[in-house]
Amino acid sequence: MATATRPGVPKSEAISKGYNFASTWEQNAPLTEQQQAAIQALSHAVAERPFPSNLSQDQVSGHDNSLSVLAKLSSLEDSGAIEAVLVNTNQFYKWFADLEAAMKSETEEKYQHYVNTLTEQIQTCDSILHQVDETLDLFNELQLQHQAVATKTRTLHDACDRLLLEKQKLIEFADSLHNKLNYFDELENVATTFYSPSMSVGSTNFLPLLKRLDECISYVESNPQYAECSIYLVKFRQLQSRALGMIRSHVLSVLRSTSSQVQAAIRSSGGSKTSFAEGIESSIIYVRFKAAANELKPILEEIERRTPRKEYIQLLEECHKLYCEQRLSLIRGIVQQRISEFSRKEALSSLTRSGCAYLMQVCQLEHQLFNHFFPSSSEDISSLTPLVDPLCTFLYDTLRPKLIHETNLDVLCELVDILKVEVLGEQLSRRGESLAGLRPTLDRILADVHERLTFRARTYIRDEIANYLPSDEDLDYPKKLEQSVPAELNSPSTEQNQDVSGTWYPPLEKTISCLSKLYCSLESAVFTGLAQEAVEFCSLSIQKASKLIGKRSSSMDAQLFLIKHLLILREQIAPFDIEFSVTHKELDFSHLLEHLRRILRGQASIFDWSRSTSLARTLSPRVLESQIDAKKESEKSPRKLLVRSSLCQHC
Repeated sequence: MATATRPGVPKSEAISKGYNFASTWEQNAPLTEQQQAAIQALSHAVAERPFPSNLSQDQVSGHDNSLSVLAKLSSLEDSGAIEAVLVNTNQFYKWFADLEAAMKSETEEKYQHYVNTLTEQIQTCDSILHQVDETLDLFNELQLQHQAVATKTRTLHDACDRLLLEKQKLIEFADSLHNKLNYFDELENVATTFYSPSMSVGSTNFLPLLKRLDECISYVESNPQYAECSIYLVKFRQLQSRALGMIRSHVLSVLRSTSSQVQAAIRSSGGSKTSFAEGIESSIIYVRFKAAANELKPILEEIERRTPRKEYIQLLEECHKLYCEQRLSLIRGIVQQRISEFSRKEALSSLTRSGCAYLMQVCQLEHQLFNHFFPSSSEDISSLTPLVDPLCTFLYDTLRPKLIHETNLDVLCELVDILKVEVLGEQLSRRGESLAGLRPTLDRILADVHERLTFRARTYIRDEIANYLPSDEDLDYPKKLEQSVPAELNSPSTEQNQDVSGTWYPPLEKTISCLSKLYCSLESAVFTGLAQEAVEFCSLSIQKASKLIGKRSSSMDAQLFLIKHLLILREQIAPFDIEFSVTHKELDFSHLLEHLRRILRGQASIFDWSRSTSLARTLSPRVLESQIDAKKESEKSPRKLLVRSSLCQHC
């Protein structure tokens, strides 16, 4: 159905939206069957409207058609529809059309009123929509302005944050620069304080000032890229050298003052320095220095804490040296006099034992006192070396001449036992590190004793075994054995053993006795060499004696003498768990003459290096090795003699 558009009704978006909404209403909100039935019933109920109350049905039905037409005409007249005079048909149709339009207008008045109302509302909606559009435009513009303001605000905030960061960085940079400059600014403050006449090591601000100076030096050393850094470092070093020199002078002054007090106290007490570590001398020497240690303790502990730095290591070593010099000046004479007294009154063995015990007592007391001064350095035994070595030298110089003139093997073996077992093995190990400084000197004395014992043992083997000259009584066999038989039967077991050894040939008895003494006193390698020589010379001496007995008595007695003594030698050396074989190396030039003859005859060339007849090979000697086992030889000889004697008996 087409919808006619009346003139004067504006075409607007609201109309189209209303029409579209009405057309889609049935689709968007469909009615149920019950709702449709209710609408249909309502339409039937209002289909016939009742007549007005002032009119009745009878009156209405009693009028005829003429009255109704008159009424209509009268109404038309009232409305002004019938005013013209109808002359012709055209006028009638015109009049009729106007009349029909008036009737239609009267009929559609309410609808027209509704249309006008809707039109006004549409215009109002369009106006509102126009205002809404303008409002939206204003809102969009306001939103754009808000975004611009927000952007500017955010930019401002970012700029403020950036400025705050820059300010913080500048503050940190200024603080860092100030802290760095503080190290350089301290030069003037430290220099002024150190060069002050009232400045001393004992003042309360000396150690903090020294610590600050070390910090400045460390900082300047670690940042050589700064301008004039080397100049400041040199100036700081000069101040540090001055401070360390003041410390050294202070330590030396306190030590010298204490030494002077001790010496004065000893002189006033009438001490004669004859007994060290006893009575008033011990009290004065150690108590006064312990008091000095308490005075120097703060500065010395500070030095020890800074020993990783080389200048403080050097200063600490100098303090150790100064301490050792002052202590040595006090106790040198006492120790020397005491060891001299031991030397005058006691034999070599007693002197060694007493001297070592006394020296260990002195060193232990000195180590304890040193620990009061330098608690962190006392573990290093080299720190006391300037003090301990001179004291040990007194004992070494006293024992050395006596060792050189000692010829008795028993005394030398006893000295080895004293030094090796008693001193080094028991006392030195039991007292720990406090006596570690004595070990080099004691090892040196022990080495001298070993050397002297080895020399005397070789001399003894050469004189008493290898070059032994037998007497007639030594070669009086078998009479010597016959005389010892009754004595063996009547003597106890211990005396019997001594009597049996009394029947041995003297070189055999001296060999066994010498080896028994040397076995526990010498090193294994040295003892092995001496034992090889002794057994070899003893075997040769027994063989020489056997030949002499054969000339004096009979060959049978000589062989029995040789068998008996070689068997005894083999039996006695069995407990010594050593190797008796000796390897002899010799240079053999016997082939040299034959090679020279071949060269002279033209059969070989000197310059032919590729052949065995070259000059280098011709002149090079041959090394001949021969191994002699004295123990095996002593075992073979009795077997050969026994076989030989059994053959003679059969013959």
